[in-house]
Amino acid sequence: SGERAMVVTILLGALGLVALAYAILLWRTAAAKGAGRPSLEGIGLGAITNFFDTLGIGSFAPTTAWIKLRRLTPDSYIPATLNSGHALPTMAQSGIFIVLLGVSVDPVLLASCVGAAVLGAAVGAPLVLKAPVRLVQGMIGLALVIAACLYAAANLDLMPVGGSASGLEGPALWLAIAAHFVLGALMTFGIGLYAPSLILLSLMGLDPRLAFPVMASACAFLMPVGAFRFVRSERIDLRLVLGLALGGVPAVLLAAFVVKELPVETLRWGVVAVALYAAVLLLLAAIRPSQAEDAET
Repeated sequence: SGERAMVVTILLGALGLVALAYAILLWRTAAAKGAGRPSLEGIGLGAITNFFDTLGIGSFAPTTAWIKLRRLTPDSYIPATLNSGHALPTMAQSGIFIVLLGVSVDPVLLASCVGAAVLGAAVGAPLVLKAPVRLVQGMIGLALVIAACLYAAANLDLMPVGGSASGLEGPALWLAIAAHFVLGALMTFGIGLYAPSLILLSLMGLDPRLAFPVMASACAFLMPVGAFRFVRSERIDLRLVLGLALGGVPAVLLAAFVVKELPVETLRWGVVAVALYAAVLLLLAAIRPSQAEDAET
């Protein structure tokens, strides 16, 4: 309809402007801090994680696990690095999903969930920067456990199949809005939004295919909200951020327009194992009383 097409056009225009503004800020901030050379390992990591993110694997859990296993950056830097590094690739994903499926989604559901997630991120970002290191470690460890459980559930066909609706009404709509506000705040701590958003919307009867533009757009707009603040903070690895962004954007385009679909079940089981291992390391670090809480700030 005309209304849906107008919402799609507005979202795409806003997405383009936000992406340009964020890319300029990221580059200028990194150059000013002497971090203008992207990490080569970050480029490879960004390419792999965002390639499979576009195919439905998710990027936060595998990226977090690799960063932790390789000790690429302090634990307290992980939330800012994830949100800032994956912001541009996620915006590219969102643009693709909006173009392909956006017109099919109820514009009220799409716009309200995006707005709620952005507000949640605005609340969550300053909390992350002030949170004690051990709290951040615990949150990320918990996020990895949740992600591993969701990957396992998907492989075991325990995920909701969804319905055929293109929108939600009444209490279901308000619940979706409230949930995306909470998910937006949690995402700034490194807890991915994709899987819980997909599960929630599917349980409410939304066509799972139409959940993709909702969750991708929510992430695409909320991540820069946090990232605009994160890139100026001290708790961030800007060389790794640049690498994730430079590797991620072309990988998204490759996955969306060339590969489109791969058997990902085996890869999910691999992510389950690695994510659980990294989660144990983070949770042990969070509960060790002997660890100096400010060691990584």
